[in-house]
Amino acid sequence: MASSSNSISRIFAGFLMVVLWSGKLYVNGCYPSIISFGDSIADVGNKKQLASIYPDVEFTCDPPYGHNFIGRSTGRCSNGRLIIDFLSESLGLPLIPPYLSDYLRRGVVVGVNYAVGGATALDSSFIEAKWGERSVVNASLGVQLSWFKKSLPSICGNTSDCRNFIGRSLILMGEIGGNDYNHPLSAGIPLDEIKPYVPLVIDTIISAVNELIEMGAQTLVVPGNFPVGCFPSSLTMYGSDSEEYDPITGCLTKLNEFIEYHNNMLQTKLQHTRELNPNVNIIYGDYYNAVMQIYLSPSEHGFTKDTNLKACCGCGGPYNFNATAQCGDAGTTVCDEPDTYVSWDGIHLTEGAYKFIAKSLFQGSYTTPKFNSLCPTITSLAGGRLSSSI
Repeated sequence: MASSSNSISRIFAGFLMVVLWSGKLYVNGCYPSIISFGDSIADVGNKKQLASIYPDVEFTCDPPYGHNFIGRSTGRCSNGRLIIDFLSESLGLPLIPPYLSDYLRRGVVVGVNYAVGGATALDSSFIEAKWGERSVVNASLGVQLSWFKKSLPSICGNTSDCRNFIGRSLILMGEIGGNDYNHPLSAGIPLDEIKPYVPLVIDTIISAVNELIEMGAQTLVVPGNFPVGCFPSSLTMYGSDSEEYDPITGCLTKLNEFIEYHNNMLQTKLQHTRELNPNVNIIYGDYYNAVMQIYLSPSEHGFTKDTNLKACCGCGGPYNFNATAQCGDAGTTVCDEPDTYVSWDGIHLTEGAYKFIAKSLFQGSYTTPKFNSLCPTITSLAGGRLSSSI
């Protein structure tokens, strides 16, 4: 896959049509387009497209994924919509299509999503060399940025127009970085040995932010990572001694502390970047504490305490997760009320959880600075069905 990124760009660059980036401002008048990067938390179909081209790319988000959305798998690793979808809806925009798709040639679009499930911040060659974990998807943050640059002439024309387009777009930078840690964790590497590589992951993210600012970006949302110590997959694979669990939430304390270390370092570096670019809106998205609200007080937010740490789709066990029989495999079942669960498949969240996080971020207090102070006309995340063929 390492040699495939150029051919992918050539294949799909021709599909891109002119983006409506000038003249008309949509329902809320804040941002006429969204540019998205990241991993499966934001991927709306790119990995599914890669799997249709390259036999060695495994796509595992087929039905029952998507069955609460439009009745079929769209490439989203959830039962329904993602944070990026709720953000688009609240800004009055249609769904942002995946880069590796044919939706972009159907007419005017309002942004492009370059996120790919399984993507890392660091290049996949580093992950393989350092941790011995081969990534079949060479779609790291650097590769996604390369796709973006190569697609710009088809999106916005000349350099001046593209700088204007980028400056008026809302750029969502992930989240990204979680898979950089998942690889060594799954290989049995202790957290203490992974921790020294956090600065390298953070620097890679900040480098991408700076690169986009140099290209004209004016508003970027850069999220932190989730409290994965609360995820059914982590609780199943890494938990053991009772003292490892938080007595209030039941989550794995050390794993969440590791994620907080990543998030705190990211915020520090983002603040430094703000100081160097005072005219750019650099927004930290606090995914960690947004979802932690649910783990601390599930019933207050419409979730069920008894299933707070269980996957909706799975095949049994204390957390309804089994790495050898995951959602969609033989023997797995889907819960009756997915959106009363935080976790969809043990690794990804439900539409209900993503909606809650999106509302906490874009209409609440879980961004720094507050997103709704920059876009006060952002509409209610009512969660009605989006009219789209995607």
